[in-house]
Amino acid sequence: MSVKTQEELLIAVGRNRDRDAFAALFSHFAPRLKSFLMRQGTAPEGVEELVQEAMLMVWRRAETFDPSQASASTWIFTIARNKRIDALRRTRRPELDPEDPALVPSAPAAADDVVFETQRDAVVKQALKTLPPEQADLLRLAYFEDKSHGTIAAESGIPIGTVKSRIRLALAKLRQSLASELM
Repeated sequence: MSVKTQEELLIAVGRNRDRDAFAALFSHFAPRLKSFLMRQGTAPEGVEELVQEAMLMVWRRAETFDPSQASASTWIFTIARNKRIDALRRTRRPELDPEDPALVPSAPAAADDVVFETQRDAVVKQALKTLPPEQADLLRLAYFEDKSHGTIAAESGIPIGTVKSRIRLALAKLRQSLASELM
């Protein structure tokens, strides 16, 4: 048997599924791919698996090799490089864990809690209606629209000190009204 070039071996694998040709390619390239991948920063515990995946891809895709486009070594090392990139992408975007507490929906609220919250909300809404309109508006802006006192002052044209004092007055009235309602 004559000595075949790497390209001839690869073509034999692609055309005839020549196991001997593949064994020769494997014994030549596997250690070189391992060194290449380790130099590229692949962790030692993952390099063997990547070499196996790359060589398996060589076996599966050998019929697509075109010696006019690249040499056998370039083609094989490109496959190994791409396998390494795929592995990096998998580790950077791990699979979602369905047991992750952040992904588990919250338990529905107990019926008595829902009733209590509904009643409390109605009491608060009624207490807000008893406030003067300018105080109720300031509370709405500050607590429901989450705007800062400075933003409220700028938007309404009221001095910031006045905004703060009206909010303080509104909260005191609200507290007083709610205390009498909830007693």
